[in-house]
Amino acid sequence: MNLSPALEKAYTADHLSAREAQARAEWIAWAPVVFQASRLMLKFGILDLLRDSDEGLTISEVAEKTGLTVYVVKVLMEASLTIGTVLVDKDTERFTLAKTGWFLINDQATRVNLTFNHDVTYKGMYDLEEALKEGRPVGLRHLGDWPTIYEGLSSLPEPARTSWFSFDHFYSDSSFQQALDVVFAQKPRTLLDVGGNTGRWALQCVGHDQDVSVTIMDLPQQISLMRQQTAGKPGAERIDAYPTDLLDRESQFPTDKHYDVIWMSQFLDCFSEDQIQSILERASKIMDGDSRLYIMETLWDRQRYEAAAFCLTMTSLYFTAMANGNSKMYNTDDMKRLVEASGLEVETIHDHLGQGHSIMVCKSKQ
Repeated sequence: MNLSPALEKAYTADHLSAREAQARAEWIAWAPVVFQASRLMLKFGILDLLRDSDEGLTISEVAEKTGLTVYVVKVLMEASLTIGTVLVDKDTERFTLAKTGWFLINDQATRVNLTFNHDVTYKGMYDLEEALKEGRPVGLRHLGDWPTIYEGLSSLPEPARTSWFSFDHFYSDSSFQQALDVVFAQKPRTLLDVGGNTGRWALQCVGHDQDVSVTIMDLPQQISLMRQQTAGKPGAERIDAYPTDLLDRESQFPTDKHYDVIWMSQFLDCFSEDQIQSILERASKIMDGDSRLYIMETLWDRQRYEAAAFCLTMTSLYFTAMANGNSKMYNTDDMKRLVEASGLEVETIHDHLGQGHSIMVCKSKQ
């Protein structure tokens, strides 16, 4: 496994003392409680109050300002003290915000992840064991009755629907501008957006280049949602649709025109290895020497920071319990192996786009 330098340092040797390791183990044991206590410190505005206070606040002052009882504030504040999101002055008993609490308030990725995990994954994670054994998203039953979450995206109950799309868009949108520079360096005129979802990338493409036309290939229900989201937007007349279910191995890629670019962003991580190879094999059939396939993924082994790799490997378990039961966030070696097995080869890899994305540029071996 070719880990990035930061991850190699962190993951190939045990740097914790025995006491630190024991503390980490207790964090794992109490993680669900840590999560909910911290979420409520945010929801009730307690962390915001501490941030905005010059001298800190006592428990009674927080209770008065929030309208919560002293009991509620005390149990949350004492828990947060041991979690590490707040600090206390032992003489004045005034609480202030710790650095970790500051990041809970201000770091957008952390807020998106927290909301996503509460609204989308929390209840379903109780069924992770069953999902792992059965190879299906058993936890999805807490949101709706679909084979996978993708069939249900357009009808997810709130607040799960908003949180899911906020999570998805946050990680994709941050890389759009850099990705456009990579993709349009060769002046493509036709682009096939596989798994185009609500059309956000397609709109970026037609806005970036007045001569490009985009075809979005996705599930019929997603195509319908995309039409609603792109209607009346500049360049929408250059966005076509090709509804299909790529899990159906008989479904083929469109052959109505030559596509200079086939684009797959945060798409292949939604499938098992066997399914990915099948999809790539079908994509390769419509490629020639001038075509390029761009695979944009957050490959966990190429991340610059431990926190990013942590988020991605945890996201793999969301796929297991909630999304489809058999996909994950892949590493570079696995993705390259699947690309090569499908009759393609990796021409180059662009790293560190947006929130840790990489783009694999692939060409036909023919």
